[in-house]
Formats: sequence, C-alpha cells, structure tokens
Amino acid sequence: MLKKIIILCSILLISIGARSDELTIKPDHPAQYTVVKGDTLWDISARFLTQPWRWPEIWDINPQIKNPHLIYPGDIVSLTYQDGQPVLELERGGIGDGQVMSGRNVKLSPTIRITDNVEAIHTIPMDAIQQFLKRPIVLDEDEMDQWPYVVSSYDEHLIATTGNTIYVRGIPEDSNAVKYSIYRKGAAYLDKKNAAGKAEVLGYEAIYVGDATLQKTGDPASAVITTVDREVLKGDRLLVQSDQEISATFIPRPPNSDMEGNIISVVDGVSQVGQYQVVVLNLGKEQGLEAGNVLGVYQAGYVVQDTIGPNIIKSKAYKEAKRAKALNEAGGVSRALSRIAYAIEDGVDAFDKTFPTIANKQAKSEAITLPEEYVGVVLIFKTFNRISYALVMEARGSIHVEDTVRNL
Repeated sequence: MLKKIIILCSILLISIGARSDELTIKPDHPAQYTVVKGDTLWDISARFLTQPWRWPEIWDINPQIKNPHLIYPGDIVSLTYQDGQPVLELERGGIGDGQVMSGRNVKLSPTIRITDNVEAIHTIPMDAIQQFLKRPIVLDEDEMDQWPYVVSSYDEHLIATTGNTIYVRGIPEDSNAVKYSIYRKGAAYLDKKNAAGKAEVLGYEAIYVGDATLQKTGDPASAVITTVDREVLKGDRLLVQSDQEISATFIPRPPNSDMEGNIISVVDGVSQVGQYQVVVLNLGKEQGLEAGNVLGVYQAGYVVQDTIGPNIIKSKAYKEAKRAKALNEAGGVSRALSRIAYAIEDGVDAFDKTFPTIANKQAKSEAITLPEEYVGVVLIFKTFNRISYALVMEARGSIHVEDTVRNL
C-alpha cells in the first residue's frame, strides 16, 4: 500500500506541475455535500470546481487512515482554505475501511480502486465502461484468424441465441477452459487525417456477441450459449474468458506531452455524442497517451456563406478615387481599355439599381469559416498501440466524429 501511495503522489506532483492556469472554484459551490450511492468523484468535484478533472490538485492523502482513497455514501465533503489555498476535506459519515470514522476530518485522496470495497464510490461511472475493461476491443487484421470458430448450430439454424447449442472447431482437446466469450470481427478503425493524407487502418473492432459454456471437447466441440448481445452466426470466434480480477484506477491528469488527434468512431454508431458515451481516438500508447489522461474536445467551425460583405456598394467618391489612381498608373491602350471597363461597370450598377430583384438573384457570396468551439471533455480509460477509448465526461455541445481532441 505504501508503495502505491508513493507512486500516486508522484503522479499527482507531475500533474500539478503541468498546469499553469489558475484553478477556479465555483462561486455558488455548497458549503458541504453528503455523498450518496451512485455518486462519482467527478460529479462531486463538479459541485465545487469549474474544472472537476483537476480535483487531484487540492486533495491530499492522509497516511493515518486505512485506505484513505476510498469514499463512501454518507461521507461529507466540504471546501476549506489553508494558507489561502482551497482544500477539499472529508468527514467520515459512517463505517468505512472497517473503522468508524464519524466526526473525524481527513484529507481526500483522488484514487478509487473498484476491487477494494464494493460500497466505495467510483471515480467515473464504471457501468459505462465495464465491458471495455473486461474484453479485448481493438485487434490487428489477422488476430482473430487462429481463434476457435462456430461451424454450425444445433439443427443447423442460421442464427443461434441464449440456450442454443453451437459446434466449435479449433478448441484444443486438452483445454481446461469452460467459459468462452464470442466475438465477431467488425469494421476497421480508420485514421483519415494521417500525415500522408490517406486513410490508414489503425485496428479492427472486436464486436462482443455473447458468452458460451463448453459442454464437450472434440472436433467439433459443443457449447451452450449463456448470454447474447446479438445473434450468434456461423464464423463467429471464441476466446477464453479471463478470470483475472478487474482493477481500474483513474487519476484525472493532463498527458505528459502535447496531444492532438481526432474522434474516429463512436461506440454503437450514433451520429451525435453525449455525456457518458464511449468514443474512439486516433491516439494511443505510441503517442504517450495513458489511462486517466483528460483531453478537451473541439469542434471545427462551420463554413457559412457571407452574402453581405461582397455586395456592399462602395461610395461614388471612393470608386472615382480608385479609378483615377489606376488610370494614372496605366498608359496608352491600357488606359483606354480601363475607361471602357469602367463605363460598362457603371452601366451594370445602374441596371442593378433599376432591377434590384434580378440583382439579388445574382448576389455574390464568400465562404467564411467560423471559429473553433470547445464542446466537451473526455477521459481516457483504455489504450492500445495507436487507438484509445475515452468516456465523454462533459458535453457542452454536440460532439461528432472527426472533432479534434487536444490538451485542455
């Protein structure tokens, strides 16, 4: 535990040192807040901070308390100031860590481990990302080729569902595994904005289909489908379920270096993204991105047509002065041609004034790109070589595929 605390402190010091802008306290923050079941550290911090992902900067570790990084329903969070600096403090409101801590103030630590105590609150909504922590999501092109596969179902049904028997080839005779997950190779994740200007395959989605329990080994082996997210099809692949205990620790912090990428996909294929939806980024371990990193989402400005500025008629004095300067600089034939061009222009202007309806139909326009807009915050929770999965923690506007992500 001491080693973990030292590591966490080091991470926090790096995180704090990377921030140069002032942390802002919400002017209408409550004097105190009592934690309830279903809260997350992010939600609680958002009651006090305008940038809730920066809570590690004002929460500390109290080594006198066993598991000080766990926070429970009934605990009371309050904001105080020490030497002019804001500090979030916790008063234990009940039993936690096997101790009765009622009435005792302790400093908060930003870390939550989901395996330490099932009653402790989490950093972020774990139900939104649980399936991504348990299962492989991004694969190489041929990674599934050697996995066992569904060759048929009982009575040769085209599709199978919960309770149906399926037949599988490729399971070793000496395998002791009983529980399997079923996957299907999905679409490629494409980076459409790489340096070469061409779409590049970064990996392939592994679509979770369901779970199955092995009944008999052999070639083929037989298994019974226990749960499904979608119908099981011939050719779907099986992977042994891992019994490894899931542990996830997320300390919100900026990346160690400048990051800039894009949202390349949205899980479940929706067109607009909201809070607590999972998005896929074209940044990963190779770029130095880590679980817990926080990035801002920025939407490129829309292109609009300006039909006003290009059609503003200049004053007569302005036009005459501009023409006189041009004629003085021209000579010979050029001057004569310019006089003819100006006469034609005056005729066109006179026609436009006489028939404004026709003139409006022929109005000029100019394409104008609006400024980029900040629309949200994402927290990275799982990284691969060149891809990461992130949870949208805040959405101040519509978030879309191809929106930019970068350091806040």
